[in-house]
Amino acid sequence: MPKIVLITGGSSGIGKSIGDFLFEKGFEVYGTSRFPEKYKNSHFPLLKLDVTNAISIKNCVQKLLKKVVAIDILINNAGVGITGPMEEVPIDEMKKNFDTNLFGPIQMINTILPSMRLNKKGMVINITSIAGYFGLPFRGVYSGSKGSLELITESYRMELKQYGIKMTTVAPGEFSTNIADRRYHAPLINNSPYRNTYGPTLKLLNSHVDSGGDPILIAKFIYRIIKKNNPKPHYKVGAFLQKFSITLKRILPNSLFEFILMKFYKL
Repeated sequence: MPKIVLITGGSSGIGKSIGDFLFEKGFEVYGTSRFPEKYKNSHFPLLKLDVTNAISIKNCVQKLLKKVVAIDILINNAGVGITGPMEEVPIDEMKKNFDTNLFGPIQMINTILPSMRLNKKGMVINITSIAGYFGLPFRGVYSGSKGSLELITESYRMELKQYGIKMTTVAPGEFSTNIADRRYHAPLINNSPYRNTYGPTLKLLNSHVDSGGDPILIAKFIYRIIKKNNPKPHYKVGAFLQKFSITLKRILPNSLFEFILMKFYKL
């Protein structure tokens, strides 16, 4: 009997790549989208879901559990980007980002956990970001939301071991997706004290996404994690230097690592 996989944000980008790959491997895959009717050619069913809405989450999970015996694997993939100087990003936009990137996954997990606990098994994979390991300039809100999900996953892991439920994070580096199109960008204000630094950094960030890796690499990586009996708390996937930067932060003096980051972002 094939395992049941639910992927939030399964209509495009990383989520679609994961869904297509797992579908080809024989999993019974369900994705989600705020507008599933737009994706009639999806290889797997898309359920209507807004991860920022508790009622929408409850309805989506209940609908799926009426159709399948259990949800074996939840992949929290839905996420949005945000850029801008910390001083100039509106608080409301910060809250929206955390609603999608942090509180959305938490609500998904908490809604599905009772059924996983009843079956005494299950796996949750939270898609975070290598950016969540650093307080990056002009990406502070995004780094904060993804970094928070990394830490909260550790708490869940220890609380859920007694019920046979596994949880892990996968932190991608830069991959070629449409996330740059869906980012909230704080506007470039003419008289902003950050105009001469934020503008070039924004162009740099978009170029990294455009030239990023193929999302299929993440899909294959997640497939290998699913096959593991005891997945590690955290995984990173991406270019060598992107992953190695986490090691550098750990071993270098804080001031030196900060200097390197500022040089990279031309600050």
